[in-house]
Amino acid sequence: MGAVLIEGPKACGKTATASQRARTAFRLDDDDSARALVTLAPERLFDNPTPILFDEWQVEPRIWNRVRRQVDDRRAKGQFILTGSATPADDVARHSGAGRVSVLPMRPMSLYESGYSNGQMSLAALLAGERQHGIGTRLEFDELLRRIVIGGWPDLIDSHESDARRWLSDYLANIVEVDVPRLGARRDPQNLRRLLTSLGRFVAQAPKSVELAKDVGGDGGPIAKETLSAYISALTRLHLLDNSEAWLPHMRSRARLRVAPVRYFVDPSLGVAALGVGSAELASDLNALGLHFEALVVRDLRVYAQALDARVESWRDSNGNEVDAVITAGPRRWGAVEVKLNPDAVDTAAAALLRFSAQVDDEKHGAPAFLAVITGTGAGGLRDDGVHVIPIDCLGP
Repeated sequence: MGAVLIEGPKACGKTATASQRARTAFRLDDDDSARALVTLAPERLFDNPTPILFDEWQVEPRIWNRVRRQVDDRRAKGQFILTGSATPADDVARHSGAGRVSVLPMRPMSLYESGYSNGQMSLAALLAGERQHGIGTRLEFDELLRRIVIGGWPDLIDSHESDARRWLSDYLANIVEVDVPRLGARRDPQNLRRLLTSLGRFVAQAPKSVELAKDVGGDGGPIAKETLSAYISALTRLHLLDNSEAWLPHMRSRARLRVAPVRYFVDPSLGVAALGVGSAELASDLNALGLHFEALVVRDLRVYAQALDARVESWRDSNGNEVDAVITAGPRRWGAVEVKLNPDAVDTAAAALLRFSAQVDDEKHGAPAFLAVITGTGAGGLRDDGVHVIPIDCLGP
């Protein structure tokens, strides 16, 4: 492509990553001169060594069409990099970048990227049907909890938990008080805070919209469906949400499949920050901890799957059966994952995966490349029943 657009939440590393590739950089969020040149003399921006980085391009949306025209005129690859921490509202004056701009989502760092997983058990190898095994980094329970609370933000990798919690509290406050209003739509800050808290409470679950609306409305009653949709849209445009859509395969069972998305933040730290809890509180509520651990695992699966052009979805039916993550990498190549923090729950989870696999119509979808239970710690390998056990500190791309 002639240009690459890197999209992701603030502070996930977009600028630092793009700057390693760019030869010229313009930071449109704090460079008044560069913003003025977009209108007055755009040729001065483009008459520089390439690749040229336009950081936080959405601050000056007119740069989009300028870049698109330059790509058409130059007919060369790798000319421009754009980064954005917010998606502008639909604008008829902004032409499609199809065929010109490649969109690259970026998330906070996985455990492998931040050095807390050795990556011995590869998702790519699993999807290729290869047997995997690993010992892991022996990530201690308390450290695993801290990884959930601190998250994968590059600025926080080596931070103390108390410092990280302050940083994340400020991060969410800025989202509510600064970033959402900048999108151009008026939103009630208190309602937004309640929505973040509600989403934190429903992490790794598929709540109905009415449940979220009740939480946000509080004593005043549920907010309107349209208002809730507007709030969710604002958080989505800021790349803070990373929900799992429903995988809808052909099944041998007649149970109705559920289509509601499973709710996740783009990083597990945002859920616990919205709830105002840390590792001590998580350790005292193992049910909640299991859900936030699942959020950590799903984040890492998404990071590794993206490099394989694969997607991560969820599966649930009307009988209460569910699978935490289904990874699909093209036609007839897929795998399924259950997440269990406690290694003692592996047998139950493995049996559930085998029942699920037996119900999938493999004439249409093919047999699964792998089935796996991802746990908090321990050794990893292939069980006699054909299900892999993967400690999270072994998982890698």
